[in-house]
Amino acid sequence: MADNATHRYISSFFLVGIPGLQAFHCWVGIPVCLLFALALLGNSVIIITIKLEPSLHQPMYFFLCMLAVNDMALASSTAPKMLGIFWMDAHWIDFDTCLTQLYFIHTFCIIESSLLVAMAFDRYVAICIPLRYTTILTTPTVIKMGLAGMTRAILMVLPCPLLIKRLPCYTKYVISHAYCEHMAVVKLASANTLINRVYGISVALSVMVWDLGLIAASYTKILQAVFRLSSQNARSKALGTCAAHVCTILVSYTPALFSFLTHRIGKKVPPSIHIIFASLYLLVPPAVNPLVYGVKTKQIRDRVAGLFFPSKKISGN
Repeated sequence: MADNATHRYISSFFLVGIPGLQAFHCWVGIPVCLLFALALLGNSVIIITIKLEPSLHQPMYFFLCMLAVNDMALASSTAPKMLGIFWMDAHWIDFDTCLTQLYFIHTFCIIESSLLVAMAFDRYVAICIPLRYTTILTTPTVIKMGLAGMTRAILMVLPCPLLIKRLPCYTKYVISHAYCEHMAVVKLASANTLINRVYGISVALSVMVWDLGLIAASYTKILQAVFRLSSQNARSKALGTCAAHVCTILVSYTPALFSFLTHRIGKKVPPSIHIIFASLYLLVPPAVNPLVYGVKTKQIRDRVAGLFFPSKKISGN
């Protein structure tokens, strides 16, 4: 290749899948397929249930609907290609298609985080200032909060593929991953990637620190309000309304934080473990969130039971 070429790109990348476990790809594909199917089915049921049940037309459930739509999009942006790798040896991905997948994955992840913050604010208003709940969280306000989270994600992630496109030279083509991830792609460039690395880490850290900080602040206020209640039953009821959201936060952030930290500082963590966790934090939350809200939220549980078993009623606490 000519050295005076201003830009030198390869046309495709080769996605390895899970390094070291290639012989077991056909088996790895089974849980991936199950998680993907569960994510699509579970979130579809949540959306339909909220739409059909007038009593669920409240800010908390509108945010849950947004979360369900985002979870389906997140799972759909990763699982099909992963299944292609595991079951059909479809390892190659076009350069621009890879950047598109990278963009959507990171955008949906940031939207997910924004929605968890919005849901924490919803619980804060409901428990700490319940008399103003309907005036603060009106439907237009809920929509604006959802759009704000989406706009933030779109604008924050947009520079990532653009900065990758400006890199002058790509000669390596093997990505030791099951999908196109920002840092994994950046590492393949035969050029100075300092700007890409700094921007990528800055976005990830700012989202985690800012969003987790807001969630922690909300729950600090919630706990203070709950422990001021004189009745034990009232305390349990108030905390019960937060249970599903807390479970969702743990399911979403725990594997994400592990993946982020091992990618940056966990040099001794085997690549296969890192890739498995990086895949889990994109597939497990979309599959588990509907189950969490279905089990922990009586209104959803009863409505879903009514949809599938019209002649029966489920009693709950």
